[in-house]
Amino acid sequence: MNAVREPRKAPEPEKTRRTTPRHIGAWREHHAWSLSISWRRLASRPLGTLLTVAVMGVALALPLAFYLLLGNVERMGDALGRNQTISAFMKPGQNAAMAETAASALRGRPEVQDIVIRTPKDGLAELAEVQGFSGALQSLDENPLPYVLSVQPKPTLSADDASRLVEAMKALPGVDMVQDTGAWRQRLDAIVGVGARATTMLALLLGIAALLVVGNTIRVDIQSRAEEIGVLLLIGASRPFVRRPYLYTGIWLGLLAGILAVVLAVAIELAMAGPVGRLAAAYDGSVAFGGLPAWLLLSVPVASAVLGWLGARLVSARQIRRAAAG
Repeated sequence: MNAVREPRKAPEPEKTRRTTPRHIGAWREHHAWSLSISWRRLASRPLGTLLTVAVMGVALALPLAFYLLLGNVERMGDALGRNQTISAFMKPGQNAAMAETAASALRGRPEVQDIVIRTPKDGLAELAEVQGFSGALQSLDENPLPYVLSVQPKPTLSADDASRLVEAMKALPGVDMVQDTGAWRQRLDAIVGVGARATTMLALLLGIAALLVVGNTIRVDIQSRAEEIGVLLLIGASRPFVRRPYLYTGIWLGLLAGILAVVLAVAIELAMAGPVGRLAAAYDGSVAFGGLPAWLLLSVPVASAVLGWLGARLVSARQIRRAAAG
């Protein structure tokens, strides 16, 4: 009795196995073609491309210039007195034991990090080092300087806590006057904070402006090629296929604008180097000029290219949809 043979399964068509590699290859080739044709289109109209890149580059360079300015203002504050020492001047006639008693009362407070007692002899020695005071000090019969408590607050101390510490120091017995040398630094920090917030908002607004510039450029380009796009859509081209060259155009514009912004920022640094060098010499080298960090300069072209792609993506999707509907 002959065994019943089961029908053999038909082999899978080779088309499904070969289509995927071919599809990926075609996708890569079209990306390479889109990258090349977008660059050639920009090069074919150099004046319009130059104006677009210049507008975007200047817009992106402005936040970098403000960031550079704020950074150097903060460094100047650090060099001229980041230390927020609070000095308590004892009344005339107070001795070392009374100064030590006042210092002991302050050491137990949570706002205080360190206390240094400066004797009248120490103060006189500091004055003697100042030009023009040495002759006058030699004529004094006795030392008129008082004991001074130099109180170093904790770095994380807030402005309100610092104010409470100053009031507590004024209430100590034997204290004649309290001088808060960190008050001006707090005001400077507040100004720098406002400037940093303004710089962030300015960067956001100018970034949106750069995005709109790219979008308008892509819109004009698509409108000038409306018939060509309509033919491509009629013969079966997909919208991503038609849109891809315009996306690369936005990337090219953003990348070139970011490079221009970095060049302008570096030029501003070089222009400021001379005046800041003279300022540093006036303060015996305590003020140092700092440029923009390398990570920021490298990230600007990348971020600008992303902005260009986003602007082109938003506008091209709408314009091609309208072309397909028409």
